[in-house]
Amino acid sequence: MKSRKLSHKRRRATIVGASAAAVVAGVALVPSWSAGAAVTDDPTVDAETKATFQKLADAVFTDRTQALVDAGTNGRHGTHDRLSARFHGKVRLSGAQSHAEDSALSELRGRKDRLAKLGERYSSGTTSVTLDATQVKGRHAKVAVTETTTLTYEKVHGNEPKTTGFQAHHELSFEADKDGNWQLTSIEDTDDGVAVNQPTPPAVTEPSTGDEDNPPEAPRASTASNAPADPKNLTGGAYDYQAMAAYAKKYWNDYNPEYPDFSGEGAGGDCTNFVSQALKAGGWKHEPGYTYDWHKWFGNAEIQSDSFVGVNEWSWFALSSKRVTSLPYVYQMDVGDVLQMDFNRDGAKDHTMIVTYRSPQGVPYVSYHSTNTYNRSVASLIASYPNAYYYAYRT
Repeated sequence: MKSRKLSHKRRRATIVGASAAAVVAGVALVPSWSAGAAVTDDPTVDAETKATFQKLADAVFTDRTQALVDAGTNGRHGTHDRLSARFHGKVRLSGAQSHAEDSALSELRGRKDRLAKLGERYSSGTTSVTLDATQVKGRHAKVAVTETTTLTYEKVHGNEPKTTGFQAHHELSFEADKDGNWQLTSIEDTDDGVAVNQPTPPAVTEPSTGDEDNPPEAPRASTASNAPADPKNLTGGAYDYQAMAAYAKKYWNDYNPEYPDFSGEGAGGDCTNFVSQALKAGGWKHEPGYTYDWHKWFGNAEIQSDSFVGVNEWSWFALSSKRVTSLPYVYQMDVGDVLQMDFNRDGAKDHTMIVTYRSPQGVPYVSYHSTNTYNRSVASLIASYPNAYYYAYRT
């Protein structure tokens, strides 16, 4: 995960979310060669080529999505059937990138199998890609795209949500050969998030620690599926958990303008900011004070405490204030509870999510920013990141 400096030299450990520029699809950020090229035989990128860039990107991410879909309902699983492998000539995958996609699809099929053992399957999936911007320099092109994916849950138990969905942003690099044919050479996930069809683990930040007072350590939660019952009273208490879930449903992909958006390169990520907003919508009250004091918690359009927007700082505040208790099992979580992850087990929590649904079979489903995602199952997270540390909080 990437992070940014906080006040008093504190670091915020969180996932960097996406903030792709709202530009017209296909508009070049760098002037085309008709405006003056250093080399006269540099290839041009006309509207047709840009459209093919977009179609190839669509094929790549559709392949990744379909690798997660149950073979009984969608048979596109052989590498020879890859949509992206059908591109050749003017725009195609490079040999190295083709091998990389084979590896990605193999990893995702393995994830699908692990997920099936946990009792979850997807009956279908749809992916669409929009071209946000194209930057061309000589024989190199950078293409920014937005991927929108929806997966339909197969009714294994009958009480799963209808779908899970996310939106992610990527940067594709192309190089032109001597004949002017463009090859896709690399794909960068600019969100650094946790998309359902993301084949590689996200980057992580360095461990962060409190300045003083020895902040409380959250005990790790077991990912065992046979968790003992720990029912939660969803009504009649101090907090409105359904209001928390409703807030997350409303703003998971449509950010609330009443709060700052910490998505974007170097901004620190929006995952904990989003969860704090949902908790506030359900009744959490401000604890005013200095922004850098993790014993305090507050946030609005103008100012936010480190604990409102920082992954580790949120944990320290929530535990020390006794607004949460730690759950020993992730499968004990219910609506309004919070899940955090440490991807590389280095002691720094990297990502914050909130439970927006729990099935009668006891499976929690979480929503989060970075990458913007709604109703992803805990089983999917465990299948994707089996070696991560998990922290479950009862709110």
